[in-house]
Amino acid sequence: MPTVTLSAKIYNDDQLKLVEEHLKSSLKGLKVKIEKIQATTRGWIQLTFSGEDEKVALNYLENTIGLCPTHAGNLTRFSTVRGYIIGLCKSEDQLQLDIGLTTPKMIGVAISLQHLQAQLADGRKIALRKIAELYGFCENMPLTAKIIHLHRERIEAALAENQLKLYKRWAKSLLDRLIVLGATQQEIKTALKNARCQNDTIIIEQLGLFEHAIICKLGTDAVGLIPKVGKKLTTVTLSVFSPRRIWELLPDIIR
Repeated sequence: MPTVTLSAKIYNDDQLKLVEEHLKSSLKGLKVKIEKIQATTRGWIQLTFSGEDEKVALNYLENTIGLCPTHAGNLTRFSTVRGYIIGLCKSEDQLQLDIGLTTPKMIGVAISLQHLQAQLADGRKIALRKIAELYGFCENMPLTAKIIHLHRERIEAALAENQLKLYKRWAKSLLDRLIVLGATQQEIKTALKNARCQNDTIIIEQLGLFEHAIICKLGTDAVGLIPKVGKKLTTVTLSVFSPRRIWELLPDIIR
């Protein structure tokens, strides 16, 4: 009867029921039963299940949602991990990620400003605050990272290749994206409809269970949607990815 921590967080208690319904639907047809589902103090989803198809279910969860390493011993150099930004305003020289490590103690993963400048700013000496503004970094934003150094008291990482490819694809599209953290896709669709913003958007791109990016139509400024959408989704976090701003400051990064 395995207990695993999914690489996904909830933002309120009501979302745990939605996760349970989603998992039951996804695992339908397998001989497996969800025995318990709960959230950790940091919002990570913990799941206990049993049945003949435990291994199949485990592989499915790992491939579709991802599993937290939980123990530092499960990490190796160059491991790829999914984490959430934490304490964004607490440091000017590194970005902190929570990847769900709890044993032997809670340890965050640090991405240095130097690595972010090399990967996202064409090596230019741009402040962390400016990089965060350009790429829409905010608290609880999911990122995929690659472990580069393992120390007893700290873990260092850089952005993973698939994360960099995602940003390059976003930038080349020339389309603004309004990043929404803490809502389901259906809640976002309803908010866009009620805010009468449907004609300003193309599609909603899924970044996680409760994290999405609204792709705006060419010529639509995502910043202008914030007050409209924000009135309909009062408990979410909103940020903007703007290819135009990246192009103006870093023209070579998009090529």
